[in-house]
Amino acid sequence: MNQYKHYSFDLWLTLIRSNPDFKQERAKIFHARYNPLNKSFAEVVTIFRNVDLMCNSINERTGKNIDADEMYLMVISNMNDYDPGFAAVDTEELYREMERLLFNYMPHVYCGNTAGILNKLKEGDSTVSLLSNTGFIRGATLRKVLKALEIEQYMDFQLYSDEVRLSKPNKAFFQLMLGQVNRRYNGRIGPHEIVHIGDNPVADIYGANQLGIKSVLINSNQQTITCLQ
Repeated sequence: MNQYKHYSFDLWLTLIRSNPDFKQERAKIFHARYNPLNKSFAEVVTIFRNVDLMCNSINERTGKNIDADEMYLMVISNMNDYDPGFAAVDTEELYREMERLLFNYMPHVYCGNTAGILNKLKEGDSTVSLLSNTGFIRGATLRKVLKALEIEQYMDFQLYSDEVRLSKPNKAFFQLMLGQVNRRYNGRIGPHEIVHIGDNPVADIYGANQLGIKSVLINSNQQTITCLQ
Protein backbone atom coordinates (compact mmCIF):
# COMPACT_ATOMS: atom_id res chain seq x y z
CA MET A 1 0.00 0.00 0.00
CA ASN A 2 1.39 3.40 -0.96
CA GLN A 3 2.39 5.76 1.84
CA TYR A 4 0.97 8.86 0.11
CA LYS A 5 -2.14 9.59 -1.93
CA HIS A 6 -0.25 11.72 -4.43
CA TYR A 7 3.33 11.58 -5.70
CA SER A 8 4.72 14.71 -7.39
CA PHE A 9 8.01 14.42 -9.31
CA ASP A 10 10.63 16.81 -10.55
CA LEU A 11 11.85 15.94 -14.06
CA TRP A 12 15.51 16.73 -14.86
CA LEU A 13 18.02 14.70 -12.85
CA THR A 14 15.07 13.02 -11.12
CA LEU A 15 13.26 11.06 -13.84
CA ILE A 16 15.42 11.91 -16.88
CA ARG A 17 18.88 13.27 -17.68
CA SER A 18 20.33 15.01 -20.72
CA ASN A 19 22.01 13.16 -23.53
CA PRO A 20 25.55 14.63 -23.57
CA ASP A 21 25.65 14.24 -27.35
CA PHE A 22 22.73 16.68 -27.65
CA LYS A 23 24.65 19.36 -25.80
CA GLN A 24 27.74 18.78 -27.93
CA GLU A 25 25.82 18.94 -31.20
CA ARG A 26 23.92 22.02 -30.07
CA ALA A 27 27.18 23.78 -29.25
CA LYS A 28 28.58 22.82 -32.67
CA ILE A 29 25.66 24.56 -34.40
CA PHE A 30 26.10 27.76 -32.41
CA HIS A 31 29.88 27.65 -32.82
CA ALA A 32 29.54 27.43 -36.59
CA ARG A 33 26.64 29.84 -37.10
CA TYR A 34 26.77 32.64 -34.51
CA ASN A 35 30.48 33.04 -33.98
CA PRO A 36 32.02 35.99 -35.88
CA LEU A 37 34.50 36.50 -33.03
CA ASN A 38 35.80 32.95 -33.49
CA LYS A 39 35.27 31.80 -29.94
CA SER A 40 36.61 28.31 -29.39
CA PHE A 41 34.26 25.35 -29.21
CA ALA A 42 35.17 24.90 -25.54
CA GLU A 43 34.20 28.52 -24.89
CA VAL A 44 30.80 27.98 -26.51
CA VAL A 45 30.19 24.89 -24.36
CA THR A 46 31.10 26.92 -21.26
CA ILE A 47 28.80 29.77 -22.31
CA PHE A 48 25.87 27.37 -22.61
CA ARG A 49 26.63 25.96 -19.19
CA ASN A 50 26.94 29.40 -17.59
CA VAL A 51 23.70 30.69 -19.12
CA ASP A 52 21.92 27.55 -17.93
CA LEU A 53 23.22 27.93 -14.37
CA MET A 54 22.53 31.66 -14.29
CA CYS A 55 18.94 31.33 -15.51
CA ASN A 56 18.24 28.44 -13.15
CA SER A 57 19.51 30.55 -10.25
CA ILE A 58 17.46 33.57 -11.30
CA ASN A 59 14.32 31.48 -11.70
CA GLU A 60 14.79 29.92 -8.28
CA ARG A 61 15.42 33.33 -6.71
CA THR A 62 12.52 35.18 -8.35
CA GLY A 63 10.08 32.30 -8.68
CA LYS A 64 9.41 33.42 -12.26
CA ASN A 65 10.57 31.97 -15.60
CA ILE A 66 13.12 32.92 -18.24
CA ASP A 67 12.01 31.44 -21.56
CA ALA A 68 14.01 29.17 -23.86
CA ASP A 69 14.24 31.72 -26.69
CA GLU A 70 15.57 34.33 -24.25
CA MET A 71 18.20 31.86 -23.08
CA TYR A 72 19.33 31.10 -26.63
CA LEU A 73 19.66 34.84 -27.31
CA MET A 74 21.73 35.18 -24.14
CA VAL A 75 24.11 32.52 -25.47
CA ILE A 76 24.45 34.33 -28.81
CA SER A 77 24.96 37.68 -27.07
CA ASN A 78 27.58 36.21 -24.75
CA MET A 79 29.40 34.60 -27.67
CA ASN A 80 29.59 38.04 -29.31
CA ASP A 81 30.80 39.89 -26.21
CA TYR A 82 27.29 41.19 -25.55
CA ASP A 83 26.82 42.88 -28.92
CA PRO A 84 23.01 43.04 -29.24
CA GLY A 85 23.12 42.31 -32.97
CA PHE A 86 20.80 39.32 -32.95
CA ALA A 87 17.76 41.03 -34.47
CA ALA A 88 17.93 38.78 -37.54
CA VAL A 89 17.73 35.57 -35.50
CA ASP A 90 14.42 33.77 -36.05
CA THR A 91 13.99 32.47 -32.51
CA GLU A 92 11.03 30.23 -33.33
CA GLU A 93 12.83 28.53 -36.21
CA LEU A 94 15.93 28.21 -34.04
CA TYR A 95 13.87 26.55 -31.32
CA ARG A 96 12.28 24.15 -33.81
CA GLU A 97 15.77 23.19 -34.97
CA MET A 98 16.87 22.59 -31.37
CA GLU A 99 13.77 20.46 -30.77
CA ARG A 100 14.56 18.33 -33.82
CA LEU A 101 18.13 17.95 -32.56
CA LEU A 102 16.85 16.89 -29.15
CA PHE A 103 14.83 14.09 -30.72
CA ASN A 104 17.93 12.93 -32.57
CA TYR A 105 19.77 12.78 -29.23
CA MET A 106 17.02 11.92 -26.78
CA PRO A 107 17.33 12.39 -23.03
CA HIS A 108 17.80 9.20 -21.04
CA VAL A 109 15.64 7.82 -18.24
CA TYR A 110 17.69 8.51 -15.12
CA CYS A 111 17.25 5.13 -13.47
CA GLY A 112 16.38 1.78 -15.00
CA ASN A 113 13.81 1.18 -12.25
CA THR A 114 11.87 4.38 -12.99
CA ALA A 115 9.02 2.89 -15.03
CA GLY A 116 8.58 0.02 -12.59
CA ILE A 117 8.37 2.34 -9.59
CA LEU A 118 5.88 4.67 -11.31
CA ASN A 119 3.77 1.69 -12.33
CA LYS A 120 3.64 0.40 -8.75
CA LEU A 121 2.55 3.82 -7.50
CA LYS A 122 -0.29 3.88 -10.02
CA GLU A 123 -1.29 0.30 -9.23
CA GLY A 124 -1.53 1.31 -5.58
CA ASP A 125 -4.26 3.84 -6.49
CA SER A 126 -2.12 6.92 -5.90
CA THR A 127 -2.10 9.78 -8.38
CA VAL A 128 1.19 10.92 -9.92
CA SER A 129 2.23 14.22 -11.48
CA LEU A 130 5.16 16.23 -12.73
CA LEU A 131 6.27 19.65 -11.45
CA SER A 132 9.23 20.88 -13.49
CA ASN A 133 11.24 24.02 -14.03
CA THR A 134 12.24 24.44 -17.67
CA GLY A 135 15.28 25.96 -19.38
CA PHE A 136 16.51 25.54 -22.93
CA ILE A 137 13.71 23.00 -23.55
CA ARG A 138 10.06 24.00 -23.32
CA GLY A 139 7.34 22.12 -21.53
CA ALA A 140 5.56 21.41 -24.82
CA THR A 141 8.67 19.58 -26.03
CA LEU A 142 9.12 17.75 -22.75
CA ARG A 143 5.60 16.35 -23.03
CA LYS A 144 6.65 14.76 -26.33
CA VAL A 145 9.85 13.47 -24.71
CA LEU A 146 7.96 11.78 -21.88
CA LYS A 147 5.59 10.18 -24.38
CA ALA A 148 8.54 8.84 -26.40
CA LEU A 149 10.22 7.54 -23.22
CA GLU A 150 6.94 5.89 -22.16
CA ILE A 151 6.73 7.88 -18.92
CA GLU A 152 3.74 10.03 -19.88
CA GLN A 153 1.35 7.13 -19.30
CA TYR A 154 2.03 7.25 -15.55
CA MET A 155 1.28 10.97 -15.18
CA ASP A 156 -2.15 12.27 -14.18
CA PHE A 157 -0.98 15.77 -15.10
CA GLN A 158 2.18 17.74 -15.89
CA LEU A 159 3.05 21.32 -14.85
CA TYR A 160 5.93 23.25 -16.45
CA SER A 161 7.34 26.59 -15.38
CA ASP A 162 7.32 28.13 -18.86
CA GLU A 163 3.62 27.36 -19.26
CA VAL A 164 2.49 28.91 -15.98
CA ARG A 165 5.18 31.61 -15.58
CA LEU A 166 6.25 30.25 -12.20
CA SER A 167 9.35 28.34 -11.06
CA LYS A 168 10.13 26.22 -8.04
CA PRO A 169 10.58 26.91 -5.16
CA ASN A 170 7.81 29.52 -5.59
CA LYS A 171 4.95 28.51 -3.30
CA ALA A 172 2.46 29.50 -5.98
CA PHE A 173 3.82 26.79 -8.30
CA PHE A 174 3.35 24.13 -5.64
CA GLN A 175 -0.11 25.53 -4.89
CA LEU A 176 -1.06 24.95 -8.54
CA MET A 177 -0.09 21.32 -8.12
CA LEU A 178 -2.00 21.10 -4.84
CA GLY A 179 -5.08 22.58 -6.51
CA GLN A 180 -4.96 20.03 -9.34
CA VAL A 181 -4.63 17.18 -6.84
CA ASN A 182 -7.53 18.44 -4.75
CA ARG A 183 -9.77 18.57 -7.80
CA ARG A 184 -9.01 14.90 -8.43
CA TYR A 185 -9.77 14.01 -4.82
CA ASN A 186 -12.75 16.43 -4.55
CA GLY A 187 -10.89 18.46 -1.93
CA ARG A 188 -10.43 15.50 0.43
CA ILE A 189 -6.63 15.52 0.57
CA GLY A 190 -4.20 17.51 2.67
CA PRO A 191 -0.59 18.55 1.98
CA HIS A 192 0.68 15.92 4.42
CA GLU A 193 -0.79 13.24 2.12
CA ILE A 194 1.34 14.45 -0.80
CA VAL A 195 5.06 13.91 -1.37
CA HIS A 196 7.29 15.73 -3.87
CA ILE A 197 10.40 13.93 -5.10
CA GLY A 198 13.35 15.74 -6.65
CA ASP A 199 17.11 16.22 -6.77
CA ASN A 200 17.32 19.91 -5.76
CA PRO A 201 17.37 20.77 -2.03
CA VAL A 202 16.13 24.32 -2.70
CA ALA A 203 13.71 24.04 -5.64
CA ASP A 204 12.24 20.69 -4.63
CA ILE A 205 12.69 20.12 -0.90
CA TYR A 206 12.41 23.67 0.44
CA GLY A 207 9.71 24.49 -2.10
CA ALA A 208 7.49 21.59 -1.08
CA ASN A 209 8.06 21.97 2.65
CA GLN A 210 6.87 25.59 2.59
CA LEU A 211 3.33 24.27 2.07
CA GLY A 212 3.61 21.33 4.42
CA ILE A 213 4.07 18.92 1.51
CA LYS A 214 6.37 16.02 2.34
CA SER A 215 9.53 15.70 0.27
CA VAL A 216 12.17 13.16 -0.70
CA LEU A 217 15.61 14.06 -2.07
CA ILE A 218 17.05 11.61 -4.59
CA ASN A 219 19.99 11.27 -7.01
CA SER A 220 21.97 14.23 -5.62
CA ASN A 221 22.50 12.21 -2.43
CA GLN A 222 22.76 8.50 -1.68
CA GLN A 223 19.11 7.75 -2.49
CA THR A 224 17.50 6.72 -5.76
CA ILE A 225 13.90 6.41 -6.86
CA THR A 226 13.94 2.86 -5.48
CA CYS A 227 13.55 4.35 -1.97
CA LEU A 228 9.84 4.81 -2.84
CA GLN A 229 9.30 1.04 -2.95
